[in-house]
Amino acid sequence: MNHLGSNLVLEIQNMQDISAFKEQHWTGSFADYLELVKQKPLVARTAFQRLYDMIISYGSHTYTTLREELTHYNFFDDPFDDGADAVFGLDKQLMELVQIFQSAAQGYGTERRVLLLHGPVGSSKSTIVRLLKKGLERYTANDEGALYTLEWETPDGQMACPMHEDPLHLVPTNARPKIVAELMNGHQNGSTKENGSGSHNADNNGMGYTTVIRGELCPACRHVYRSLMATYEGDWSKVIEHVRVKRLVLSEQDRVGIGTFQPKDEKNQDSTELTGDINYRKIAEYGSDSDPRAFNFDGELNIANRGLVEFVEVLKLDVAFLYDLLTASQERKIKPKKFAQTDIDEVIIGHTNEPEYRKLLANDYMQALRDRTVKIDIPYVTRYSDEIQIYERDFNRKSVKAKHIAPHTLEVAAMWAVLTRLDEPKHATLTLMQKLKLYDGRSLPGFTEETVRELKSESPNEGMGGISPRYVQDKISNALVAYSDTDTLNPFMVMRELEDGLSHHSLITNQRDRERYSSLLTVVMKEYDEIVKNEVQRAITADESAIRRLAANYIDNLRAYTQHEKLKNPYTGQSEEPDERLMRSIEEKIDIPEGRKDDFRREIMNYIGALAIDGKKFEWDSNERLRKALELKLFEDQKDSIKLTSLVSSVVDPEMQEKIDVVKARLIKNFGYNDTSATDVLNYVASIFARGDVKEPE
Repeated sequence: MNHLGSNLVLEIQNMQDISAFKEQHWTGSFADYLELVKQKPLVARTAFQRLYDMIISYGSHTYTTLREELTHYNFFDDPFDDGADAVFGLDKQLMELVQIFQSAAQGYGTERRVLLLHGPVGSSKSTIVRLLKKGLERYTANDEGALYTLEWETPDGQMACPMHEDPLHLVPTNARPKIVAELMNGHQNGSTKENGSGSHNADNNGMGYTTVIRGELCPACRHVYRSLMATYEGDWSKVIEHVRVKRLVLSEQDRVGIGTFQPKDEKNQDSTELTGDINYRKIAEYGSDSDPRAFNFDGELNIANRGLVEFVEVLKLDVAFLYDLLTASQERKIKPKKFAQTDIDEVIIGHTNEPEYRKLLANDYMQALRDRTVKIDIPYVTRYSDEIQIYERDFNRKSVKAKHIAPHTLEVAAMWAVLTRLDEPKHATLTLMQKLKLYDGRSLPGFTEETVRELKSESPNEGMGGISPRYVQDKISNALVAYSDTDTLNPFMVMRELEDGLSHHSLITNQRDRERYSSLLTVVMKEYDEIVKNEVQRAITADESAIRRLAANYIDNLRAYTQHEKLKNPYTGQSEEPDERLMRSIEEKIDIPEGRKDDFRREIMNYIGALAIDGKKFEWDSNERLRKALELKLFEDQKDSIKLTSLVSSVVDPEMQEKIDVVKARLIKNFGYNDTSATDVLNYVASIFARGDVKEPE
């Protein structure tokens, strides 16, 4: 046992990166740090600059949708935990957020604002902030995101700066312009341009940042600095011999550069949680509560310096907290008890939901906060393909090992969730389901891209209400447990759970919404009927040789018809007119009227001719419209021979069962069903035909 344990210890040790550990724990003198800044000015970036660069470092790509160019940032795919916190369908909102980070990084004013993510519950506001925090931890652990802080060697021992401040704060104010000019010499094509006291423009890695020594030492460091200056009679060079610069890696767990504040009930709230508090045990030792050595600079705004602080449900903060927040954002300073205002450099980001935000708008006393807030709406997604991705992430094959999730199970749940978030269309001829399809990028006859733009402009608040993904995720989880006696989870099980949960859903406050959501389940089930009927139809018509023969027969007759020729009957050897009945039986399947048949036939012949010119061969599925017509025709011809309706009777003869088994095998192979779900869907489609619902899918 000891031998096994020793081997495991060695295995764990071998997995550790010793060189990376040493790099992350680098220490050096203040002179060493100045050399680092000279070689790589990016180490002296502000918190916003570092955050923006971190996002950009993961790459991005642009695409155009509805005539609008959007950027997708790969960072929000969660490259850290295999997509566990990936954000789907919010590229526009995330692009707006990153643009704010970019503006703040350039010093255009948004660095002096509280960033407020606003949206309904479960819309991924917390997930976005969690990603930013994880990203900063990883980024600052790498050379690309390296930053540094200082600690002191004092007669009383070693003291690390409690606020992780930039060692450049040690440079006296009167020396800053000259020092910055020296440090930046050689950058931005070998020159810098002075931009005020202690700041120079430098093309930092192409970002064009302004390098600034901004801010003064924190009270704790200032106390040590002044004491040493007195000891050495103002000899600054001797003072900095007591300074050790060290690498700083941000960590939420260690409360280094990343803070999180969550409001409690009003009786237990204390503003010292933000800016630190007196250490009463040390007052006797140092003789005064205004001695910085008797103060804990460990509030969330203190420890988040150089990084990011998250305010959970920020608008639930007590008024006393909001005053601290206003100063921290606008002035970039905090006021610890008994001390002067202290400089901070951090991203302040909060999130809130709609009811709390409405309270803010209605409260005249909150005007100062509103004026210092940049709001970014984070709605629910309104493209159901994006919603599907959310559920697939959580209920993929790895996470649901013992249960097969039947095709379309997650799709119908996503479809329903998105329908609850959409407004009824004002177009008389457009249904809500069609609107969902248009939003998802589908093309429908009579509707254009401009139509979709109009629909979105008519309903600017879509996605700010409706059912949250969290509710659907909970109900899928319930279904997985409730139906533990079967190896398959199908759409009916999930839809049943979704409907049953509506009666006690805590966020549905009126009966009208409850009834609307319930009626939308019926809309989704009708759509599901069409989906599975289409799949079974395709499984039945998957006989490649049969559909090729039908296609060849149609094309032969079509060619003869358009060229005014006759066909030779292979059985009688006689010449005959083209089979009009056959051609019309196929064309009618896609609603080609009698008066337009010649146009359609010429279209197909022209299509075949164009392929031939390009050296390509025409296949039965080359033309989308003809492919659909052929499949529907073959389905009509074969469904009677297979007689799915026999499945709902008690007896199926062996020959018929063999044909049904072939269809089932195709469903399993081509569409992702297992034996149980394939049997279920065949029985369901059979029941549709048995009750006379034979409407073909659109």
